[in-house]
Amino acid sequence: MDSIINAYKYINEDLASPVTKDWFLVSTPWPVLGIVACYLFFCTRLGPYFMSNKEPYELKTAIKLYNIFQVLISSFLVYEGFIYVSHQDYDFKCQAPDDVDSPRSHRIARNIYIYFALKLIELLDTIFFVLRKSYRQVSSLHLHHHSLMPMASWIAIKYIPGGQCVLVGWVNSFVHVIMYGYYLISGMGPQYKKYLWWKKYVTVLQLVQFAFIFCHSIRSLFYPCGYPTAIKYLTVMYSIVFMNMFGQFYYQSYVKPKKQAKKSDKNGVKNGVKKSRVD
Repeated sequence: MDSIINAYKYINEDLASPVTKDWFLVSTPWPVLGIVACYLFFCTRLGPYFMSNKEPYELKTAIKLYNIFQVLISSFLVYEGFIYVSHQDYDFKCQAPDDVDSPRSHRIARNIYIYFALKLIELLDTIFFVLRKSYRQVSSLHLHHHSLMPMASWIAIKYIPGGQCVLVGWVNSFVHVIMYGYYLISGMGPQYKKYLWWKKYVTVLQLVQFAFIFCHSIRSLFYPCGYPTAIKYLTVMYSIVFMNMFGQFYYQSYVKPKKQAKKSDKNGVKNGVKKSRVD
């Protein structure tokens, strides 16, 4: 038992960044794990039960404001991330976190904390689906993605609030500007539907994002720089998981329906030819 306690203290305290280890929701993993557990329970059990005898909530104004907030805060993180990665000291091959006493380390740690908090706020995506009874959108992909991201960003803010992980958050924030911009336009009414022809390209952008993160993380393994190798491998694993999930979603949503439509068209032509011969 003592060895388990000592191991926990070593992982939770000794390995943690001295800049962020005592910040709210960062000091231990239990609050984040509890939030994610409550989120999953509400979205899969409690929420559907609560809504079973109720009419769907509209929530149009709340969702519109939520999407505007997401676009604005993600744009801010894109700006802050660009300042960090475009600095002359930043090495795209491999970048370790800044020295804890440098002013830049505290600025980027603050921004990573905002990113972490945003991953928790994004759990509202699914809660809105449940309250609107849009259960089709509460998919396995959606639940997995929104459950894993808070924990991944907690690891970043807890242990490595800076360095190479900033590039991941920067790219992801850019994707979210596009994604929530799409949601904002789609929620403005059917008259804007003609402007949403680029829906599938949002998923393509997600896939490109994870492919880029995968390639960058693999490449960085060959350039030691003080950035934890374990985190590099973890990032590779996460990118593979998300590429697989989003790849399956893209195939099921856009590739498979086209194949089925072509197959139906071919069968229709063949049946038409047969009927004309009989007649």
